[in-house]
Amino acid sequence: MKRVQEKQSKRRRRKLHVRKHISGTSDRPRLSVYRSNKHMYIQAIDDVNNTTIASASTMEEDLRSLKNNVENAKKVGLLIGERLKEKKVKTAVFDRNGYPYRGIVKSIAEGAREAGLKF
Repeated sequence: MKRVQEKQSKRRRRKLHVRKHISGTSDRPRLSVYRSNKHMYIQAIDDVNNTTIASASTMEEDLRSLKNNVENAKKVGLLIGERLKEKKVKTAVFDRNGYPYRGIVKSIAEGAREAGLKF
């Protein structure tokens, strides 16, 4: 149990360190990634107005069958990229939320780039 708590506190510390330097606007939202053991969640956040512009997750009905792996993360990244493209957002700031930039997190970013989003 202690190991899990240490892991979570280290992730929180990294998250705060990254969040000091990045912020989202309506023209260039912050693309925040959260992943649990079963699902992944992505939000495009405007920090100036404290609003969520778009979101995508594996909790949605059409994506519920997707497992939490690298291939499916790319699909969710494509979906958030398309939703932001509909709202005429071309650039974003990627917030990995304290997670290492590899595996699922990297695949989400690549999927969003394939949809036409620039970081």
